[in-house]
Amino acid sequence: MRFKRIGVVGAGVMGIGVAENLASTGHQVVLVDVSKEALEAARVQIDRSLRSAMLWDRDPSREDHKVILQRIAFTLQHEQLADVDFLVENSTERWMIKKEIYPRIDKLCPPECIFAANTSAISIARLAQTTSRPDKVIGMHFMNPVTKKKFVEVIRTQFNSEATLQASKGFLQQMGKEAILVNDKPGFVSNRVMMLSINEAIGVVQDEVASPRDVDEIFVKCAGHKMGPLATADLIGLDTILLTLDVLYESYGQDKYVACDLLRRMVDSGQLGRKSGRGFFEYSR
Repeated sequence: MRFKRIGVVGAGVMGIGVAENLASTGHQVVLVDVSKEALEAARVQIDRSLRSAMLWDRDPSREDHKVILQRIAFTLQHEQLADVDFLVENSTERWMIKKEIYPRIDKLCPPECIFAANTSAISIARLAQTTSRPDKVIGMHFMNPVTKKKFVEVIRTQFNSEATLQASKGFLQQMGKEAILVNDKPGFVSNRVMMLSINEAIGVVQDEVASPRDVDEIFVKCAGHKMGPLATADLIGLDTILLTLDVLYESYGQDKYVACDLLRRMVDSGQLGRKSGRGFFEYSR
């Protein structure tokens, strides 16, 4: 089936990327957030991103950025999700917040609507059990920046039907993406591995073994990575890194997931990476 009207909950970094990608692939999008300021910032950021994409893409058939932006409804009203075909939830990595969202959208959305949880570490099955449709709650871990990443880590639970899996793969294909299917354990594959690497890289800086720039150059110039672990952390958001590590520690109880003191201090001081203009590196806003 063709999914036409998509709900996107959360207008943070990931929600903005998902909404832009969906609108650019011809979908009508309802972007919902509890903050008017977040929605206004999302509109500005998506408009800027679409304008930039037009400068780089010389394809004469490409749609004007204004046409694409008009496909997105920016709203504080969850009730506008009542007729969506598919929904992607992108709220912050806090169980106490997410567990309030799912019963609410469960009552609003059509019974056949699939919920995709865009989460870094929280159990999808745990979220699914807060709804009346656990077979239709699946994990979709989009990577940042969403518009430039072709693959998505899709997390299936013991509740998912084959129909939900196939429909979810079809949904991603409509976004120009492909699914890599994994099973439901906190952190899944990507973040169980990547968060340890990032945390250890932060520990190297904390222990004054090397500067952030030198740490990243080792991985870029010596190991051939496109981006170093600390620039990656800045891109994801240091607050999200910290929340994800805390979820992993809570889930597994293993000391290897204990976040570095330096990471906590940086988050406490508002150094969150690209989103704040400063993290391990500085960025223009």
